[in-house]
Amino acid sequence: MICPTCQREIADYSNFCYFCGTRQGSGVPSRRLMRSVVDSKIAGVCGGFADYFNSDSTVVRILFVFLTIATGLVPGIVAYVVAWILMPQAPYVSSPAGVANTAAPGSGQR
Repeated sequence: MICPTCQREIADYSNFCYFCGTRQGSGVPSRRLMRSVVDSKIAGVCGGFADYFNSDSTVVRILFVFLTIATGLVPGIVAYVVAWILMPQAPYVSSPAGVANTAAPGSGQR
């Protein structure tokens, strides 16, 4: 199979391109609950739920903390650890090769 984004050969059974990270498959993207790699504070569980429900991760974290305190701490902590163990980690999508640093000139970044 050829990746439509980077035009490189990948295995036919791949869900993501090995090189650019683009989701592969049919025209209908399947949503899957996975821990976030880029939006994580502890393990990416709340970031993963936010990605899945298309909401802000800060709102999900605040709701999680509120529900954990309201239920007596232990059930919320156990639920977080169970989600951490059961939810697969999303693949990290890196920038394509050859893309230079996009810092603006004079921004102080080198």
